[in-house]
Amino acid sequence: MSHATRLQIRWHQAMAEIDRSQWDRLAEPLETPLLEWRWLHQMEASGSISPPAGWHPRHLTVWKGRHMVGAAPLYIKTHSDGEFVYDQWWARWAREAGISYYPKLVGMSPVTPAVGYRFLFEAEAENDDVHKAMFAAIDDLCLKMGLSGCHLLFVDPQWMKTFDGVRFVPWQHQSFLWRNEGFTDFDDYLRPFKSSQRRNILRERQQMHKMRITIRALSHAEIEPDLSCLMYKYYLNTNAQYGPWAARFLNEDFFRGLFKDCRHRLLLIAAYHPSSPRPLALSLLLHKGDQLIGRYWGCAHPIKDLHFNMCYYAPIEWAIENGVRWFDPGAGSPHKIYRGFKAVANISLHRFYEPRLRLLFGRFIGGINQVEQANIEALNEKLPYAAVR
Repeated sequence: MSHATRLQIRWHQAMAEIDRSQWDRLAEPLETPLLEWRWLHQMEASGSISPPAGWHPRHLTVWKGRHMVGAAPLYIKTHSDGEFVYDQWWARWAREAGISYYPKLVGMSPVTPAVGYRFLFEAEAENDDVHKAMFAAIDDLCLKMGLSGCHLLFVDPQWMKTFDGVRFVPWQHQSFLWRNEGFTDFDDYLRPFKSSQRRNILRERQQMHKMRITIRALSHAEIEPDLSCLMYKYYLNTNAQYGPWAARFLNEDFFRGLFKDCRHRLLLIAAYHPSSPRPLALSLLLHKGDQLIGRYWGCAHPIKDLHFNMCYYAPIEWAIENGVRWFDPGAGSPHKIYRGFKAVANISLHRFYEPRLRLLFGRFIGGINQVEQANIEALNEKLPYAAVR
């Protein structure tokens, strides 16, 4: 039992152990789709996120009688792969100092660098008691299991404001975000750009017409489940380009299950050529409410400017047509700046139980955050707009 006697804490080693309706009653009202039961379960059921892969699920739920009133997806990790926060150099320092950095406890939607992680609560519950019970349970688990720390990644900034007294230290990271500023169509999106960059974007769009490539945006029932195998193949093609720096974490079963059970959350951008009825490229995004999240893309063979059209221009055009306000394109290179994606900060929260790690992190994180903020400001100075927006 927790310190709040009415509340019961439970730990789970798989999403399959947790009633989907109870979990989604808390998750579905949120803006992000990344904490919903089907998404998290498919990661595990496919074997993509599993103990052999170094991810040991330890999901936390809080109950009041038969009613779930709090929940959090959590994982015991034996490495830092798939987190996109890149704390490996902290781990290297710890190893050189003879300190065990792993295992650690991580809270995130696995292998998904998109903002939105938070604890789940009932909309009208007395969340302060539930919050305290959950953080106390995490402390207890980490201390009993000898975990070096707890790390909450890509945290929802609004949720973060609700527990200022908890002893987690923020670490700032740079990511990208496109905002729909009330654009009426794609031409309206182009209007603020400098004329040179506007011409460049139009040239990249026209390149598709010259090659007779047609790009379609598919959603919900328009997405054929059979395309999951092709999406996986293209996902592998993309990762093959990056060698040891690839981000290949998912298997074919994941995509098959996603296209079967989660089409209501998917947007699929498909590129076609008259020579074949099958798409020559696919870009997979998640959509919920006001938010669009870029996830995976790939093609049969490299084609100039295809990536920009599949991963930026077509999703932006769809977002404008469907009233989407925010588009997170995913981790990647600063060329997003030249397409109107602004550099923004995302926050991870860290609590170390190993005293030397706690001292090191606390001593240097302030300077690290200042450097990252300067990097964000420097990137935004390169935004190719005709006037300051």
